[in-house]
Amino acid sequence: MKTPSMKMPLYLSLHTVAAVTNTSFKKMKTPLYLSLMGVVALTNTSFKKAKAINLRTVTRNTYSVIIVKSKYELKIIDSTGEWIVTYPVVFGNKDLGDKMMQGDRRTPEGIFHILNKRKHEKWDSFMLIDYPNQDSYQKFNARKAKGIIPTGAQIGGAIGIHGTWPHEEFAIDQYQNWTEGCISTKNIYIEEIFSLLPVGTTVEIKR
Repeated sequence: MKTPSMKMPLYLSLHTVAAVTNTSFKKMKTPLYLSLMGVVALTNTSFKKAKAINLRTVTRNTYSVIIVKSKYELKIIDSTGEWIVTYPVVFGNKDLGDKMMQGDRRTPEGIFHILNKRKHEKWDSFMLIDYPNQDSYQKFNARKAKGIIPTGAQIGGAIGIHGTWPHEEFAIDQYQNWTEGCISTKNIYIEEIFSLLPVGTTVEIKR
């Protein structure tokens, strides 16, 4: 598995792994490789200090988001393709499949955009994406035509990036897919993402 280069001394990283191994892993139901992946992701959740970010100059094209479901990660890259930061995230249905219809708890795959942003009464902050878009409807209708989904199914919506319930951020550490199809990260991380990314920012979600 390819991961970003670490920003902390190796001995500190190993110390962190050892500490987590002696405590959390004993109680976790998550496979060890995902737990270790979480440690790696959490050590890379700060913006590059060498590049001062002036939020006044950020536009919808300054950054883009790549969400990789199989790696449980959300990456922010700049317009040159340079990696800025990676956050750990979780999703809905644990099979990580593409969204088929309303109620399947799956996270849709494709290229979307942030449609609006608001503070959320339950999950700290919410960034709605424009699912379903034209491509979403094309896939949905094709699946209906093939009988993959029922003819009476609805496509669903209200998919976004948000935080967690208060005091339940352990769901991110343990990679528990708890949402109805949204992308969830820790509240401290969603606040950073919310502050940085304007409406219109591209969000690519893939397996």
